[in-house]
Amino acid sequence: MSTTAPAQRRVHRVRHEIHRRTTTVVRVDRPTPGFVRVTLADPSLAGFVSDGFDDHLKLILPGDDGQPVMRDFTPAAFDRQAATLTLEFALHTSGVASDWARQARPGQTVVVAGPRGSMVEPTDFDWHLLAGDASALPAIQRRLAELPADAQAIVIVQADAADQRLLPTAAHRTLQWVPDTAALASAIDALDLPPGEGFAWCAGEAGAMARLRDLLLAKGQPKEAMRVSAYWKRGAASFHDELAI
Repeated sequence: MSTTAPAQRRVHRVRHEIHRRTTTVVRVDRPTPGFVRVTLADPSLAGFVSDGFDDHLKLILPGDDGQPVMRDFTPAAFDRQAATLTLEFALHTSGVASDWARQARPGQTVVVAGPRGSMVEPTDFDWHLLAGDASALPAIQRRLAELPADAQAIVIVQADAADQRLLPTAAHRTLQWVPDTAALASAIDALDLPPGEGFAWCAGEAGAMARLRDLLLAKGQPKEAMRVSAYWKRGAASFHDELAI
């Protein structure tokens, strides 16, 4: 069992100065049918800071009425030397961000702002639980990419079969794909949390994430050793909330 300081003293928030940057689309990819990956570039991105794998920045897009609309996105990848930033869009039937991503082309410009801060979760926990729906995939993929070879990761993702991906990592990992929110909750409910000090991270739809939080608390996972985020809420156009942190 880990003898390091408790999670509530090791997980810490870092504040950043907010910068608003006008960036240019330099690449657009479709990693799977339900996602669009957009790479942005601008010299000002050399000063971009994102210390947490689940940071969120504001993507500022034109709304139908011409007024700016802001949506939260996780920086999926960042290359300081190249001054590029990559965002992934989980495509919905409709919506400002999904509609923009579908038509994104190199040469277009878009404004990003933030992140305003990072929640930094050390990689040296005895185990890491990463769970969520498709909207959480960019953050999960980023976290797995940064975990060291001696880390243990338990990954449970709700996504369509066509959007399942390899999720490369150096860590020791178990990966389970599930088809819906009921199966996601069942997978968490059936999970035997490993011994030692672990950290649980979950993100996705508000109602589903509230259920996962309650299941983890019932298993004895300390609230200070989990972060549960509602990235979206059914019926709401724009929503982000922290259910446990």
